[in-house]
Amino acid sequence: MARSTAHGGKIHPIDRFLHATEARVTSGLSPASIMAAYSDWVVHLANAPGKQAELVEKALRKNLRFAAYVQQAMFGRKGAPCIDPLPQDRRFQSPDWQTIPFSCWYQGFLLTQQWWHNATVGIGGVTPHHEDVVSFSARQILDMFSPSNFPWTNPTVLRRTFDEKGQNLIRGARNFAEDWERAVLQKPPVGTEAFRVGGNLAMTKGKVVYRNRLIELIQYEPTTKKVGAEPVLIVPAWIMKYYILDLSESNSMVKYLVDQGHTVFIISWKNPTEDDSDTGFHDYIDLGVNKALEAVRGIVGETPVHTVGYCIGGTLLSIAAAAICRDGKDWIKTVTLFAAQTDFTEAGELMLFIDDSQIAYLEDLMWDRGYLDTKEMAGAFQLLRSNDLIWSKLINDYLMGERTQMTDLMAWNADATRMPYRMHSEYLRSLFLNNDFAEGRYYVDDKPVALTDIHVPLFVVGAERDHVAPWKSVFKINLLADTDITFLLASGGHNAGIISEPGHPHRHFRVAEKKERDPYVAPDQWFEQTPVSEGSWWPAWEAWLTAQSGGKVDARAVGNRDAGYPAICDAPGSYVLQD
Repeated sequence: MARSTAHGGKIHPIDRFLHATEARVTSGLSPASIMAAYSDWVVHLANAPGKQAELVEKALRKNLRFAAYVQQAMFGRKGAPCIDPLPQDRRFQSPDWQTIPFSCWYQGFLLTQQWWHNATVGIGGVTPHHEDVVSFSARQILDMFSPSNFPWTNPTVLRRTFDEKGQNLIRGARNFAEDWERAVLQKPPVGTEAFRVGGNLAMTKGKVVYRNRLIELIQYEPTTKKVGAEPVLIVPAWIMKYYILDLSESNSMVKYLVDQGHTVFIISWKNPTEDDSDTGFHDYIDLGVNKALEAVRGIVGETPVHTVGYCIGGTLLSIAAAAICRDGKDWIKTVTLFAAQTDFTEAGELMLFIDDSQIAYLEDLMWDRGYLDTKEMAGAFQLLRSNDLIWSKLINDYLMGERTQMTDLMAWNADATRMPYRMHSEYLRSLFLNNDFAEGRYYVDDKPVALTDIHVPLFVVGAERDHVAPWKSVFKINLLADTDITFLLASGGHNAGIISEPGHPHRHFRVAEKKERDPYVAPDQWFEQTPVSEGSWWPAWEAWLTAQSGGKVDARAVGNRDAGYPAICDAPGSYVLQD
C-alpha cells in the first residue's frame, strides 16, 4: 500500500528504508515524535520565568524538608515521611525501607520524581499530547534509577544476599543468562513449556466448522440437553490469540457459557505474514465478522445472534454491527463489548504512542516487512506498566534469584501475533488518530456508519485498572449510542478484569442499565451512585443474555454438512498454532 504525505506527496523509498532500519533499533518508537515533544516543552519552559521561579521554590522547599527528615532519622527520631508513594507504587512497602540509610534514599528519589512531574506539566502553550509524552518519558528515565533496582541500595535484596551468602545473585545470573538466550533465539519465556494449546489450554471440545484465508470459526459441543434459542458468536482481538477466553478448564469463559446452555462459536484469527500485508480493516469486517455470522446462521438456522467482541475485536464488531443494522439486516440479537473502545479521544496512555510522526514511522517499518512484529507491540505495553512488567522482574528474577511462577494467562500473553501493514495503518489513522467512527466519518460499503445505527441492546464491560482501554473511554458509548445499554465496571485490568470466573477471589463489579430515553450520567457520578457487587460478573452477564433470549431449544449438533458447513477438524484448529 503506497503512502503519501498529508499534502499528497509520495514518500521516497530511501526515506522509508532508513526509517524502517532505525525503527528496528528504537523498537518502533519515532525519535522525531519524541524530539518534537521535548522541543515543545523546553521552548515553552524557557519562556516561562514564572514557572521557572515556581520550580526553584519547590526545589528549595523539598530540599529543606528532606534535610529535616534526614537529620531526624540520623538521631533516631522517627518522624513522618516527606512524601508517600502513590497507591499503585509498591516498590518501598517492605519495613526494611524504613531504616537508615534506605529510608533517606527512597524519600529522596520520590521527592525528585515529584519535582520532575511538576517540571513537565502545567506549562502554558505546550500541547497536551507533548506534555503527556515528556512527563511519561521523564518518569521512565527516573524509574531506571530507582534505589529498588540496585542490589547495594535495596535493603530487601541485601538481606537476602547476606542470608544466602550470595546464592540469590548466582541464581539471578543464571536466570538472566537463560532469559537472554531465549530472547536471542526468539524462544518463549521460561515456564511456557508447561502450557500447551489443545492440551491444558484451549481444551473445550469443539470443531472448526468454517475456514477462509483470515479466520477459522470454531463451534463448541453442547454439554446441556437444552440450549438458548440464539447462538453466541465471540469476536476476540487479533492482537493476541483467541484462547484467552478458553484458558484452563477452571477459568474458560467459553466452557462457562457452554455449561450454562449456550451454543458458542468463536473466531480464531490467522497470524499474518508478509503475504498478508495488504489485508485491510475492511477485510476483517467482511472475512471476519460478516462471514462468521453467515456461517453461524447457516449452521443453526436464520436466527439472530448474540455477538460478543473483546478489545479491538469489540471495536470491529461495533462497526460491523452498525453497518448490519444500518442496512436493515436482522442478523444480530444483542451486542456485548469487553474492554472495547468506540471513541478514541480519551484512549489512555496508549495515545502516548499515537501521533502523525509515530504512525508514519510504524508505517515505514511495516512497509519494509509487511507487518508489525510482536516485539514492537510488547515493548509499548511493557512501558505503560514498567514497574510491574520490567523492574519488578529485574528485582525478583535477577536480584532475589526467584522465578515468577508462570500462569495460563501469562503463557497466553507470551503467545502474541503480528499486525498486517494495511490493517494496522488504517486502524491507527482512522480510529485512534482521527476518531472517524465516533464522529460519523467511517465508511463501510461506501456509506457512513455510526453508533446510532445500532438498535439492538448493548452490554458493555469496562475494567477499573485498564491501561489499554480506560473504562471512562469505554463508558462514552453511553453518550454516543441510541439504544438500551447495560454498563458493567469490573475490578482488575484489561485482561484480568475480563477473565474473572466465578470463585475468583477479590473480585467485584458495578452494573447499571441505561434505557434509550434515560438522561446521560457522567462516569464519575455513575461510579459513585452505582452499588458494588462482590464476586464474578460473569453470572450477571449470562443472566442478561438469557433474559434477551427467546427461550430454549434442543441442543444443536456441531456443524451442518447439508448447509455447507461440515466439521473440518477438532478445536482449537490450525490458525491458533501458527508462530
